[in-house]
Amino acid sequence: MKFRHTTSSGDDKIELQMTPMIDIVFQLLVFFIMTFKIVAQEGDFNIRMPLASEGGAPDESQMPPYKLYLTANQDGTLEVPFLMDGLTFDNFKSLQEHLILEMEDPNGVGPEKFQEEAEVELHCDYGLRYDFVIQAIDAVRGKLDRATGQTIEIVQKIKFAPPPDRSGQLFE
Repeated sequence: MKFRHTTSSGDDKIELQMTPMIDIVFQLLVFFIMTFKIVAQEGDFNIRMPLASEGGAPDESQMPPYKLYLTANQDGTLEVPFLMDGLTFDNFKSLQEHLILEMEDPNGVGPEKFQEEAEVELHCDYGLRYDFVIQAIDAVRGKLDRATGQTIEIVQKIKFAPPPDRSGQLFE
């Protein structure tokens, strides 16, 4: 049993014990360190934004995007033929071959510059099944050269046009 010591003036002397308080503070510190989870901030994406041009006018040498129109039948399948910039294609392989030919010499531009600058804009019907959209992306993105085993990249930039209205009508 611990007795209080009185001073000569008659007041009780109260002693604060620091060791248990320091012990509790360190335990809390260790607890919070061990339970802290570092998570990436929501919406923190690694996005490379284009630099602002000083003139404000669009660059005339920049290639306009290829517009690929994919329409859907009533059951959600792809309606064949589909269009890209006024040309009709019966399958994605012919579309891919056309883009490879364009890549060779579109207006004197080499394949590397074509791959960097070319852009495909997909216009898809509301009711189109996703597997057809994925096939279209695969066709314009590149192909595997079976002889060398290398991937031939065609177009690096692919974007989606704003969706049409909910009725599913792509063209008016």
